[in-house]
Amino acid sequence: MRAHPMAGDTVLAVLLGLLDLLLLAADSLSDAPELAPWYIALPLNVAMVTPLVFRRRSPLWSAYCVLVIGVVHATLVVGVASVAGLAMSVYSVVVYAGRRQGLLYVGAVVVASAVGLALDQSDETVISALFLAFGIALCWTLGEFVGARRAYDVEVEARLHLLETERDQATRIAVAEERGRIARELHDVVAHAVSVMVVQADGASYAIRSNPELAQRALQTISETGRGALGELRRLLDVLRSDDADGEPRVPQPDAHAVAELADRMRTAGVPVELELGELGDLPAGVSLGIYRIVQESLTNTLKHAGRGATASVRVHRTGDLVEVLVSDDGAGHVPQLVPAARRDPRLPGGNGLIGMRERAHVYGGTLDVGPAPGGGWQVRAALPVRLDK
Repeated sequence: MRAHPMAGDTVLAVLLGLLDLLLLAADSLSDAPELAPWYIALPLNVAMVTPLVFRRRSPLWSAYCVLVIGVVHATLVVGVASVAGLAMSVYSVVVYAGRRQGLLYVGAVVVASAVGLALDQSDETVISALFLAFGIALCWTLGEFVGARRAYDVEVEARLHLLETERDQATRIAVAEERGRIARELHDVVAHAVSVMVVQADGASYAIRSNPELAQRALQTISETGRGALGELRRLLDVLRSDDADGEPRVPQPDAHAVAELADRMRTAGVPVELELGELGDLPAGVSLGIYRIVQESLTNTLKHAGRGATASVRVHRTGDLVEVLVSDDGAGHVPQLVPAARRDPRLPGGNGLIGMRERAHVYGGTLDVGPAPGGGWQVRAALPVRLDK
């Protein structure tokens, strides 16, 4: 009946009409018939039950049709369809039209019934009135219960829809954050490796005839850097392809303790690096990776933009729950975002490295300052709070 309400209501109307027809047939076989003749009762019964088919689609129209026809039906004493129809109509109006319309309809039923009882002048007036009151109260109570249940179901559906919407939004946000994280990782890996390889390739091309030994070392550095970059790219691809969320990547993530190896690679690439690495202790994996990536991007910018003969200084210290990172160089390096357009070298990148460093610092509640160093050159200063899970 819920899937096909009109079909169910049609079945109820047909059953109610058949009940009246059975009463009519039984009455016609008795010696003293009390009901109206069949040619009056039959069309009146059909007219009485027909509006009940539409009691859920058009509750008010159906209810008032039942009320008008029911008055005639009850006056001519055709059967019980008028009483049952009025009871079903009271219930339907309360459930599908609301309390206000239900009160108006009950008032109309009471008025019509009172007029009918007053004109009847029989000895059973009081009993009929009590029966009417009890029937209206019962139908109203059932209507209130079912109406409350329907309202609850509607509220639950609305909440489920809201939860689904919030879940979809949370999924989209998570996907966007993951894309940003992967983009930062790819940029850091590729930008650093390619910069080192380009510088070494240029140096090897100039020294291949005059200093073959130097060119051989440069080619070896290119080979090692390329293999390292391929290893990190494979690790990222393994993470993306893996269906097991708990699976470990094949190549471990670099951390703050790998800054020493990074400094050695930069020295091999031709940038003297002075490293001062304090006691860092146990750092959260994300903070440790962020420190490494900030130092890596800063030294990559030094390699690309500081010019020949530039030296770099890296200092990483932990004081309590705060890790401070300072990377500076004494060259002519500059960050494109902070340089006027007229002085900007068109060959310089669009600044994704600086954006990535700033995002890494902000993700962990830290700060990042980038700008000219007091004594010349360029410096990157970052402060990352350490929050260990307890």
